[in-house]
Amino acid sequence: MYYPSQKKPSRRLYTFPGGLHLPENKAQSTTTATVKAALPRKLILPIQQHIGAPAQVLVKVGERVLKGAMIANPQGRISASVHAPSSGIVSEISEHPVAHPSGLPALCIVIETDGEDEWGELPPAIDDFRLCEPGLLLERIRTSGIVGLGGASFPTNIKLEPKKERRIDTLVINAAECEPFITCDDMLMRDRPQEILEGITIMKHLVGAASCLIGIEDNKPEAIAAMTKVISEQEVDNIELVVIPTLYPSGGERQLIRVLTGKEVPSGKLPASIGIVCNNVGTAAAVADAVLRGRPLISRYITVTGEGVANPRNLEALIGTSGSELIEQAGGYTGEAARLIMGGPMMGFTLHTDKVPIVKASNCLLAASTREAPDPGLATACIRCGKCAEVCPVSLLPQQMYWYARAKDLEKTQEYNLFDCIECGCCSHVCPAHIPLVQYFRFAKNECWDQEREKKSAELARMRHEAKLARLARLEAEKIARAQKKKAALARSASTNKGSDAAGDPKKAAIEAALKRAAEKKARLAEEGVKPQNTDNLTDAQRRQVQQADARRKALGDGDTRQASEQQDR
Repeated sequence: MYYPSQKKPSRRLYTFPGGLHLPENKAQSTTTATVKAALPRKLILPIQQHIGAPAQVLVKVGERVLKGAMIANPQGRISASVHAPSSGIVSEISEHPVAHPSGLPALCIVIETDGEDEWGELPPAIDDFRLCEPGLLLERIRTSGIVGLGGASFPTNIKLEPKKERRIDTLVINAAECEPFITCDDMLMRDRPQEILEGITIMKHLVGAASCLIGIEDNKPEAIAAMTKVISEQEVDNIELVVIPTLYPSGGERQLIRVLTGKEVPSGKLPASIGIVCNNVGTAAAVADAVLRGRPLISRYITVTGEGVANPRNLEALIGTSGSELIEQAGGYTGEAARLIMGGPMMGFTLHTDKVPIVKASNCLLAASTREAPDPGLATACIRCGKCAEVCPVSLLPQQMYWYARAKDLEKTQEYNLFDCIECGCCSHVCPAHIPLVQYFRFAKNECWDQEREKKSAELARMRHEAKLARLARLEAEKIARAQKKKAALARSASTNKGSDAAGDPKKAAIEAALKRAAEKKARLAEEGVKPQNTDNLTDAQRRQVQQADARRKALGDGDTRQASEQQDR
């Protein structure tokens, strides 16, 4: 075991159960210095290169974009932005094959590069991050599109948010890189130790950790020396490089925490629940670029290796570069290439075409020969040997999980802590029956997630239906209340009218009043001396006078009757 300055470690190391000693196959890609990959003719950028909601497209076909410009912004709390790795024209926004175990296509933004590699306007650099509000630093990291570069691709700003429910005591930096063939983190530490340390300091400041532990396997002497030198030169406080034994999968988050601190992350919980946050060295370098230089995440180190390529090496490639172009820059295929894998031989997945782009989570492109990735053959019946349980680093029972996953008994698989499985592949590697156990576990997890989504969708539909029924009931109650109110108002009005008209019908009363006035007027005229006369003994002139007087009296009476009638009509 190698230790800096040949000193014993100052910290006690712990162990985790299971694990495997595997052929490393790392020297092939570390003999040549890392170089920048050539600018590709086309960049294919999936809008979802992270855990969480896909980003929202901001550009249109035909639009020219500059290097570093945001072309898709994050949607929701758990999401990440996507930036243009180089300048060019957006030629297409459509579905393309991507690097995913399902083999399904995904929505991508395609940029035809113009060869100028022209930078756009970048946000200003933050010279002293300690004087900056934590919220502004987290927003810078979020808008820079930084996710975990160790493979999980979880948005980094979420991990670095201060935890209200528990104080973070320790920041763990994962530099173990335990899987065979992969050496991108090793070469990054050799080439850019200063930037890694800057990023570690920023992350340590954000989470408020009192100390930082950098865990690195003892098979990386050059990287250990480079990191030890920069730590000693910078004289940083409470940042310790800890060299650990090489054992797969010591680079797993929970396993590394166990080795460094002896603490166990509870089942179903995150490391933050025990006061620890874990990030990758590549993520640390990306954080330094975003905060101190204003540069978004548009490139990464990637290992191109295996007996299937002529010159295995590490390349600093732009996100969105096609796998075929990277293979070409590693000397092209040899006659040994039998299988193309994205990732390592244990946790990677087979690609059916090399035209897929690399994404933020891509750390290795393995063109494996039949010797490096032999065909396990057809699976046979489980013989219950128990080897899978012996090598499981999480102390699970893969055999039982397999039976229940095969039977699609998802509740039972979860009872056996299915979601604690890190899919390291140790169980599949040692299975004498060649059962693809990890594939069963991935299937069961996806089925559980689908069920959970359907359950949430059904619950949302139920809540909407209940809200609709409540709204309709409320509207009906309001309608009934309005009708009752109107009825009460009419009743009150009728009662008022009845009280004010004790004589009964107002029209009849108006007629009677008019007739009464006519009678009174007739009586008054009689009192004034106008009396009925016997017209038999009168002369013609006297008779005419009497008739005229009667006509006038009649006219007066008719006038009162018409007035009463008009009042009635009114």
